[in-house]
Formats: sequence, C-alpha cells, structure tokens
Amino acid sequence: MPNKFQRKVSPMSGGGVARASSVSSSPSNQPRKRVKRCCRNFVTFMCTQVGVGALIVIYAICGAFAFMNIERQFIDGTADQVLEMRQNCSQQLWSITEKHNLIDRRKWSEDTNAVLRDYQAQIADVIKQGYVGRSPEQIWSFPAALMFCLSVITMIGYGNMVPRTPWGKGFTVIYASIGIPLYILYFLNMGRVLARSFKFLYRSMHDCTQEHPHLDRLDALEGGVSLPRKKIIVPSTACLWVIFFYVLTGTVMFANWERWSFLNSFYFCMTSLCKIGFGDFVPGASLTTAADVNAATQKLQEDISADPNELAQLQSVAADQHSKLAINFVYMLLGMGLVAMCRNLMREEVRVKLREMREDAKLCMEDTRLRFVGCCGSPRDGYDSDYY
Repeated sequence: MPNKFQRKVSPMSGGGVARASSVSSSPSNQPRKRVKRCCRNFVTFMCTQVGVGALIVIYAICGAFAFMNIERQFIDGTADQVLEMRQNCSQQLWSITEKHNLIDRRKWSEDTNAVLRDYQAQIADVIKQGYVGRSPEQIWSFPAALMFCLSVITMIGYGNMVPRTPWGKGFTVIYASIGIPLYILYFLNMGRVLARSFKFLYRSMHDCTQEHPHLDRLDALEGGVSLPRKKIIVPSTACLWVIFFYVLTGTVMFANWERWSFLNSFYFCMTSLCKIGFGDFVPGASLTTAADVNAATQKLQEDISADPNELAQLQSVAADQHSKLAINFVYMLLGMGLVAMCRNLMREEVRVKLREMREDAKLCMEDTRLRFVGCCGSPRDGYDSDYY
C-alpha cells in the first residue's frame, strides 16, 4: 500500500537528476582534461624537430651545470703530492752537489740522473692517477663541461676529462642512459628534415637548368594529360661536397678561436664528425675561464711588476667566450645532422643503384639465354616430337 507521504517522482525527474549530476561533474573534469590536453600537446611538440633540438640543448646545459657542481667538490691531493716530490727532488740534487762539490763530475752526473729518473717515474704514476696540473675549478669550466656532456650523449667520448667523484660517475651513467636515446631521436629527425630540404633545393636547381620544364607541364595539363613528376636522386658527390665545405668552415673557425693549426683543426673536425673522438684536441680547453681571470688578478695584486694589460686582455677574451661556445656547440650538433642527411641521401641512391643493377642482371641473363638458345637450339629439338 503506497504511503501518502511518499514523494512521487515524475518520469522527467530522473533525466533532470542525471543532467544535473552531469552538469555538476563537468566543471570538476575540466581542469583534468585541460592538463591532459596540455601534456599531449607538449609531448607532440617534443617529438618534432624543433622540440627535440631544443630538448637536446637544454639537456646538455643542465648536465653541464650538474657536472660542474659535482666535480668541483673533488679534493685533488695529487697537486700537493707533486709539489712534495718536486721539493724532495730539488733537495736531493742540492745534497748531491754539496757532497761531490763538482770535483767528481762523473759521479755527480750518475747520482743526479738517478734522482731525476726516480722523479720522472713518480710523476708518471701520479699522471696515471689523474693529475693534469690544474685544479677542479679550472678543469670543469662551463665550456669544458658542456663539451663533455656533448661527447657523452653523442657517444664520441673524447676522454680528455672524466668524472673522478663517485657521484659524478653514477650521474654519468644515468645521464648517458637518458641522453643517448634523445640524441638518436634527434639524429633521425634532423637527418630526415635536412635530407628533404636539400632534395628540394637540388630539385629546384635542377629544374632551373632545364630549358622549359614548366611550359611542357602546362601544355600537358591544358591537353588533359598529367605528366608524372620525374624522380630526381641527389648524387653522393653533392653530399660529399657539402660535408667538405662544412669541415672546411669548422677548420678555419677552430684554428682562429682555439689557436690550433689548420691541420689540427681539420683533423679534429673529421674525427669528431666520424665519432672517433681521440681526445687530443677538444674545443673549450683553451678558452679563458673565471679561474684564470682570478689568478691573473691575484698575481697583479701581489706582484707590482705584473703587466695590467694581460688582465684586461683576459677579461675581454672571457667576455666573448660564451658566444664562441654557443657557436661551437651549434656547429657540432648541426654537423651531426648533416652526417645524418648524407646518410639518408646516399642510402636512397644506393637503393636506386642496386635496383638498376638487379634489372640489368635480369636483362643480361635473359639475353644470354636467348643467345644460347639461338646458337645451340632447344634441347628438345634432338628428340622426336611424338615422344613428348
């Protein structure tokens, strides 16, 4: 029996409640959908050529600052050890000189040579331990740290500077594990974009060398016939010329900025673009750091006879090093992209050549078979036709 106090629910009330609930729940879902859309757009942008390039640059800069903060905390005890060995060597030489008093020249030479050989062996052992004659602040400057990060993610591995702290070694493993896939993505995307752009430029220049390619195409369109666009393959010689001029530009640039000879600059560009990375020449090592400026300032304050022009020259060079560093960094990244471009273009040419060789081989085999049949006849001619 229905209760008289029970509220009657109309058929439209259910839809109204559902509509009200959907309306009330929609404002709460708007921020979540907006965040998802922003994340989706961000990931899509990062997968583009511009996004990957910007991500590589930001990743390298952040890694440079991280390595600077980690490795500058390293306390290098080899410098004090070398200083102590040098003082001991000089003291031993002076003792030998006082002992023989230059009367027995042969004995003095033998003793001094023995002391110098021991000192040389000790210095060699200290160098194997990582002694380079500079403090961690001078070694891990921003240009050097940035080139170290670039050598890690590009898998060149110059080896001129390595992390010496446990935290630095662990961070290098994590940094390389993330940076190498990013570089591979950049390498593939940049190579594809540059190959497409260079192919368009080469096709435009090729059309300009023709007599009237556009008029022929317009006449065909007016006649109702669509001419297929001729496929143009960029020759490998064009790719080699592009790489040659790019290496030549880097040779002149590094020779002027790094104070290298032209042969050493050309040698560095070729070994770096080929990812050999011996490490005997690395850009950024000869750039003036803040530690060099501070050392020159302290020397000028302590030594009255010091030349103040040297400090002014160091300060002017240090002010221009950031622009040089940016150009060096862009040169290396763009060079890797050009290598990827040449790889894509030359691979396409190789595929076309292999296809042509396969077609030529088929034609040659068919021609050989026809000639053999024409000269010797069919094998079935010697038998009776009824036999078959």
